[in-house]
Amino acid sequence: MTDTRHKTASFAIPEDWPEELRLSDGDPAHRQGPTSTSADPEPEQGPLLNWLFVDLNSYFASVEQEVRPELRGRPVGVVPMMADTTVCIAASYEAKAFGVRTGTVVADARRMCPDIVFVEGRHELYTQYHHRVIEAVESCVPVTAVLSIDEMACRLIGRERPLLAALELGRKVKARIREQAGSMLRSSVGLATNRYLAKVASDMEKPDGLVALPLDVLPEALQWLELRDLPGIGARTEKRLREKGLASMNDLLKLDCQQAGEVWGSVWGERLWHWLRGEDFEMSENEHLKSISHQHVLAPEMRSEERAWAVAHKLLHKAAMRLRAADLWASSIGLAVGFAVPRAGDPVSRFGVPARGWHDAIKLSECQDNSTLIAALRRLWESRPQGAEFGHPYFIGVVLGDLVPSRLHTLNLFDALEDEQSRARLIETMDALNQKYGLSTLAPAAMLTAFKAAPTRIAFHSVPDVF
Repeated sequence: MTDTRHKTASFAIPEDWPEELRLSDGDPAHRQGPTSTSADPEPEQGPLLNWLFVDLNSYFASVEQEVRPELRGRPVGVVPMMADTTVCIAASYEAKAFGVRTGTVVADARRMCPDIVFVEGRHELYTQYHHRVIEAVESCVPVTAVLSIDEMACRLIGRERPLLAALELGRKVKARIREQAGSMLRSSVGLATNRYLAKVASDMEKPDGLVALPLDVLPEALQWLELRDLPGIGARTEKRLREKGLASMNDLLKLDCQQAGEVWGSVWGERLWHWLRGEDFEMSENEHLKSISHQHVLAPEMRSEERAWAVAHKLLHKAAMRLRAADLWASSIGLAVGFAVPRAGDPVSRFGVPARGWHDAIKLSECQDNSTLIAALRRLWESRPQGAEFGHPYFIGVVLGDLVPSRLHTLNLFDALEDEQSRARLIETMDALNQKYGLSTLAPAAMLTAFKAAPTRIAFHSVPDVF
């Protein structure tokens, strides 16, 4: 559907690192659509809202139940591979009733729910349904931002903004998804004056919810939430907040803007303060992704040094293509490796594998080219722990950090502008071929081992349109 009101935008937030390997918390990148210039409706039509947020419920499991009718009404767990030591990457609501969640170890899920059916994830299928969902939503209202494989946000304008009209639009969107994408694809819709609160509203009633948070119900509606109900507040952040005397939403809402900034130690706290009061504002033009990362849990047959290096190489290749597509330059590179150890050894990781973690990062001159990035990755790889106890890597993660947009990029002192432009043209040509014909069209030979063993996975904050 062509939208003449505003341009569609999408962005990706880097995948979460495992707790024992995480390099940094990372900053979510947010982009807002342009403010509407349409005339506001009549005041008597009720409170006005600016955003409609769509969140698909148990998305991967729901798609499996849609294409496999025999799974409907049954507890389903979607897994990256068929092994008791891996974890569920999604669970149907029938499985959730037994306590199975994303991240539950398969062996534990079997004990919790003996009748659970495990299905190996089919990420190409989920991407196909993702585009069907977008088409269904856009038949009702243009999608402004695709935030993940199962989340999208739509800016409301004009007659869409009054509370009753927005609620009716939300019902229409939910019905259209089930009609056009599949009857098993339930969604929760949130409505609010800013995109952040619309996301919060979509999480307040699941599955199949419809919740609105107009200004006249704030902050009363928020005070009943837990701190972890707010996007951006995970276990680590909650712990830090509690250490600073903030144990509830009421404590958080009592802060003034300056105090919120001091608590977080960054501009994020001030943004959150404004969002929780319903303010809808544009981000600075200097906002951009701070990091791009990819990670992969290795199948048992891939847990050798040679094959793990091939996977690391492939992850870097994918991250570098995303880097260039976003017109960004990397100023650092990090590598994380999880090593499987005997079950009586170190604690079990969140992937169900007894593991010992290692990570390191190095600074770079701002770069985009594969040769520089591969050389840096090689340095990191060679600095990893050695010895028999580190001979079975099970997890690989690569992150490009301290990203700089092209408008702020500084030419390397030792590079001539002509040389850099020549490299850029060559890389652009290679990326175009890989995007058109597949990731392995032009790639380093060292990656060949990894192509089938490390297939594309869908991160919860990005959609692999290219790969």
